[in-house]
Amino acid sequence: MATIYDFTETEMSGNPINFDQYKGKVLLIVNTASKCGLAPQLEGLEKLYKDYHEQGLEVLGLPSNQFHQELDSDEATSDYCKLHYGVTFPMTTHVKVNGDGEDPLFTYLKKTAGHGRIKWNYTKFLIGKDGNVLARFAPTTKPEKIEPAIKAALGLD
Repeated sequence: MATIYDFTETEMSGNPINFDQYKGKVLLIVNTASKCGLAPQLEGLEKLYKDYHEQGLEVLGLPSNQFHQELDSDEATSDYCKLHYGVTFPMTTHVKVNGDGEDPLFTYLKKTAGHGRIKWNYTKFLIGKDGNVLARFAPTTKPEKIEPAIKAALGLD
């Protein structure tokens, strides 16, 4: 069976993101959408990234238009997230999170976390330093509410 470290995504800049670079780090993976009512969570995700990046937290946003709430191009999404929410954490090219053409990373995350379909934007997966999925958080769970789990995963509690 694959591990989280076997995956590769493509950053909006076109550069590859090899997940083996996350070994020994805590990773928060989020499916995002710029036009979603939950998009203000990008601000909270950025705050977590800034507050805990030096301690080993990585945040990765994977924009998806699966729920028809994402901008049409990677460039428009990137610009929007930076301008409106100050996003500096890596964002990938657009992905599908369910069904035909589903990104293999989401297939893996859903299977490993023991949950089914991604029901909406801003589903969050917390990955521990050992590469195991620690938790799946609902779209409505605000980033600040998962801070305790992040701190525990980083060994800061």
